[in-house]
Amino acid sequence: MPRDGDLPRRGGGGARNVLGGPLAPCSFQPLTGWFRDGCCNTEPGDVGLHTVCAVMTERFLAFSKARGNDLSTPRPEFGFPGLKPGDRWCLCAARWQEALEAGEAPRVVLAATHAASLSVCSLEDLKAYAIDLA
Repeated sequence: MPRDGDLPRRGGGGARNVLGGPLAPCSFQPLTGWFRDGCCNTEPGDVGLHTVCAVMTERFLAFSKARGNDLSTPRPEFGFPGLKPGDRWCLCAARWQEALEAGEAPRVVLAATHAASLSVCSLEDLKAYAIDLA
């Protein structure tokens, strides 16, 4: 796990992505992120490490639901619209890794995936699922 000093505080202006560049936004519609700021920013209180910007697929949403995290059902009481294929979302790094090992990992946006993800996921694996590599 990253040390507290390695993680940005709320706002994460100096946050870096897994490629070493500035952290790009993941999604504003639906609004994602630990801070619901559109970015996969993190802080020490984010024990789930919601740092992997992933593009939802039907298969991944079914996989996540089967693992007890239903991301497709709207929860208006929490301001959560429910996700559909094509939506981008800041996933917990461990859930993405679990999905990878099960053959169900969704594609990722490296520019919007926080460097803290590298404490759980390898850059090689993330690159293999990247949608933003030339």
